[in-house]
Amino acid sequence: MIQIAIVEDEASYADKLAEYLRRYETERKEPIEFSVFSDGDEIVEGYKAGFDIILLDIQMRFMDGMTAAKRIRDMDSRVVIIFITNMTQYAIQGYAVDALDYVLKPVTYFALAQRLDRAITKIKKHTINFVAVPVKGGMLKLDVSKIYYIESQGHNIIFHTAGGTYTASGTMKKWTNELESMHFFRGNNSYLINLEHVDGVKDCCALVKGERLLLSRMRKAAFMEALADYICEVVAK
Repeated sequence: MIQIAIVEDEASYADKLAEYLRRYETERKEPIEFSVFSDGDEIVEGYKAGFDIILLDIQMRFMDGMTAAKRIRDMDSRVVIIFITNMTQYAIQGYAVDALDYVLKPVTYFALAQRLDRAITKIKKHTINFVAVPVKGGMLKLDVSKIYYIESQGHNIIFHTAGGTYTASGTMKKWTNELESMHFFRGNNSYLINLEHVDGVKDCCALVKGERLLLSRMRKAAFMEALADYICEVVAK
């Protein structure tokens, strides 16, 4: 669910933006929930980081959009800000508050949809994925991007992560099925490796955070291909 704030002091424009968001939700099949604020001070007062995108009018009666954006940035470095304005020179100042883009009034659906596409792509690239790992005495929540590799040792599964090493129950097959869509790849029967943390391949070993993880002869070619595909995907972004 994408959370969006509309900050616009002209009711007719606020209504039009709301109409566009509902249309975008239907056409893109992207669940959206939005809130409407009539001025910059209204959103700034008691602001809590929870919005993914803010559509922010620059010229408003009590607190202008640029001032509001600066206040919001002090509290929320993540939210995507898109300015709504009828004066290009104001929008260009958006770099000071790390605004993603701007839309000129009168706003068209096509122009707004383009900005939303870009904003939502950016948001999804930075989505944090977690997995629940059963450990002795309870459950551990791990950020997938901070898992270097998973090792099978007998009846145990060892998670090697940025925060340390954790021993869990389960099978390598179970974790392979769960994580293969998140750029994890089997190096051999014992290792499930996060391609994000592979520094290179040398002498039939994957180099991961200073460790050499042996690649089986049967899996090496497929591993190299998966790594190349991952690198191309990252570069393309």
